[in-house]
Amino acid sequence: MTTFIITFIIWALLHSLMAARRTKNWVRARVGERPYQGLYRLFYNVFAVLTFVPVLWVTAVNLPNTQLWQIPVPWAYAANLVQLIGIIGLGIALFQTDFWDFVGLRQAVRYFQGEAEINLPPKLVTGGMYALVRHPLYFFSLLVIWFTPLMTLQTLLFNFFVTMYLWAGSRVEERRLADFFGPAYAEYRQKVPGLIPIKLPF
Repeated sequence: MTTFIITFIIWALLHSLMAARRTKNWVRARVGERPYQGLYRLFYNVFAVLTFVPVLWVTAVNLPNTQLWQIPVPWAYAANLVQLIGIIGLGIALFQTDFWDFVGLRQAVRYFQGEAEINLPPKLVTGGMYALVRHPLYFFSLLVIWFTPLMTLQTLLFNFFVTMYLWAGSRVEERRLADFFGPAYAEYRQKVPGLIPIKLPF
């Protein structure tokens, strides 16, 4: 379990470091504005995926696979349905966000095509899935990982750490969006719940 925790923390720190403004400015100063705009987002996502592979491997090898509970049929089908809703919702939210821009492929293509403007003007998305919750990518991901009919200690620990990281990531993203969009995001934030589609009093 210790190996898993250390591996996950290292991944989280690397992922956060790559997303930090100071790191981005350091890269921009060394490679130039245009290569940074065109390639950094894609490199960031590829790096995040590749460095997550050791986390998955340690999860499979080092964490105990003791069964904690199993939802019986037909309730298991209901849990699978919620997972399917999570997958569909995640896909819709990704394309609402502009999937190709999100992964960095659009910027890379525009960079290699020699486009003058690599990054399209950002816009605040408030409709569709974003009218349900401010972080639909995180919310629907949580549906997928938590509504598994078979829960083992291995899965529980993995889900817990992923959930904590998504929560922390949502807080960082909130500050970034508030700085960029200002009053428009503040108004949106007042109307729409954050990580789960329930408006809590606090």
